[in-house]
Amino acid sequence: MVRAVPERDAACAIAQAAAVVGDWWSLLLVRETARGHHRFDALQTELGISRKVLAERLAHLVEAEVLEKVPYQSGPVRYEYRLTESGLGLLPVLLSMQDWADRWLHGDGSLSGTAGEESAEALRMAGLLGERLPHLELPGHRDGAPVDPVAGAEATVLFCYPATGSPVPLPDGWAGIPGTVGCTLENRLFRNAYDDFRAAGAEVHGVSTQRPEEQRAFAVEEGIPFTLLSDTDLRLAAALRLPVFRAGQMLRLKRAVLVLDRERVVRHARFPVTDIPGAVREAAAVVRELAGA
Repeated sequence: MVRAVPERDAACAIAQAAAVVGDWWSLLLVRETARGHHRFDALQTELGISRKVLAERLAHLVEAEVLEKVPYQSGPVRYEYRLTESGLGLLPVLLSMQDWADRWLHGDGSLSGTAGEESAEALRMAGLLGERLPHLELPGHRDGAPVDPVAGAEATVLFCYPATGSPVPLPDGWAGIPGTVGCTLENRLFRNAYDDFRAAGAEVHGVSTQRPEEQRAFAVEEGIPFTLLSDTDLRLAAALRLPVFRAGQMLRLKRAVLVLDRERVVRHARFPVTDIPGAVREAAAVVRELAGA
């Protein structure tokens, strides 16, 4: 049952939200379903939670319409748990919490678009190797139509970047934030190497939290041949717990390079990216290795 809110907080949206997801297990269940763990046993394994507590929290989130039960087999009927539109609306909340903890708990409080080699963010990214990206779609820059980031190629390179300065000007002080400079360069380098990636059977996508129309104007201006993907709703970031930072009143992806195989498994994860040309060459080498295998 959804927790009752005291009368004094009846008009407080923060209190109302806390009544639904202001619980350790409830937040982590939203996190895990975003990561692609939908079935009871998988959720129990990932969280190390008792079956009783898990059943209670799942029932609570279903009642609150954060999750919905979807049958995946009959005789007997078994269900998996999927985020509703309301649940997906919580993903920016989770990523904001992640950003806050990376900055203020794991870090020294300074604003940064990158992180150290031994940082919690770098450890999370290294832990992606062997993980599978759940099925999701992101708007593509050409017409905003949904695109599966890894469909149709033997390998897929996803390079995440904070933002380009065209066509929308970057926030004040952008160049002073470590790790932000170089997004246009990165796109140009992947553009120049695109034929080589395609010859090796790989597809390339750039990903940022900019809107598709902003990405479209940039892609036309720069002659970008591959599809740029907009993670403005942070679905990819939540699925992989990608490092983010807040600048210009919005969450941005920190620079990272991933290579995934046809089965959606992460085979390479580079973070932090301190040498952009080197990261492009490294991704190409991984793609060639996968093609040879």
